Amino acid sequence: MSRFRLIGVTALVLLATACNKDGAGKVAVSADPLVISAQQQFKAIPASYKDIPGNQASDAQVALGAMLYHDPRLSGSHALSCASCHNIGLGGGDDASTSVGHNFQQGGRNAPTVLNATFNFAQFWDGRARNLFEQAGGPMVNPIEMNSPKDHVAEQLRSIPGYARPFADAFPGQASPITLENVQTAIAAFESTLITPNAPFDQFLQGKSDALTAEQKDGLKLFMDKGCAACHSGINVGGGMYAKFGVATDPGEKYRPAADKGRMAVTGDTADEFSFKVPTLRNVTLTAPYFHTGSAWDLKEAIRVMGKAQLGQDLSNQEVDRIAAFLGSLQGDQPKVLVPILPASGPDTTKPVRN
Repeated sequence: MSRFRLIGVTALVLLATACNKDGAGKVAVSADPLVISAQQQFKAIPASYKDIPGNQASDAQVALGAMLYHDPRLSGSHALSCASCHNIGLGGGDDASTSVGHNFQQGGRNAPTVLNATFNFAQFWDGRARNLFEQAGGPMVNPIEMNSPKDHVAEQLRSIPGYARPFADAFPGQASPITLENVQTAIAAFESTLITPNAPFDQFLQGKSDALTAEQKDGLKLFMDKGCAACHSGINVGGGMYAKFGVATDPGEKYRPAADKGRMAVTGDTADEFSFKVPTLRNVTLTAPYFHTGSAWDLKEAIRVMGKAQLGQDLSNQEVDRIAAFLGSLQGDQPKVLVPILPASGPDTTKPVRN
């Protein structure tokens, strides 16, 4: 993936200078102790995906990626696309506990939001994909999800005449640009644009103390003082580490079923049992249901479960209300995406398989 390099953990640190630009590109100075404390643990989302260090995606790749992201012909049934499980209008998820895949099969985990996913240090709940490029290749070929055999993806797209020019523009100089690798690169390029800047919390981090209400400020202070920010920090207020679900106490089978070992299934290390990538809390008010099981539909319920399971604390109703108010300040400007008109199928385009 030479033409598209996603940022890593080290590069996230560089985003401190993108929080607020006053000509020098530096974080605004604030006398508010809470702003100063927050700036030490969190970073604002940049105004544009083009401000992301290391992002080399071209406009042509982004445009092609938008087409592929919405094209159901990348699935064996022609009924599912990336947008089916990661609906930009639904906070980048699908408003379901687990997603419906090929032939109505149920996925094993809740679909994470695609919004701001470019800032995560790994992808999927268990981190089995290092970046968006790797993640984009998984669902297409997964028999439970989109059920499109690996070799079939490029063959299908080559059979659609209208894709020849967009691929040539996105990958100039390549004799045969329609490849699975380029499909993944283009989808990842498009997904990197799906960021949500300018949330009230971003404005707060940029030095605007009155961007948060008094209740939200109380919630932010609780969020930091209680220990939530030990895992949910950085630019994505999460997404930067793995953590065991149930550090203090077992949250129970409803929220953490015993059969799903989390990261352990990837590494084989028993120390990783029930460990998952810490999810981003950006736009969390739009991304219910919560947890890898999608088992909590109410944000306040999720806060209570996390307080007990991770911190060993029974949070009061007032504390839960205030933390929830703070989390509401993480909703930023939503991506404005024009659904593309897709090229017509050709005579050799494979017909839907729905059995």
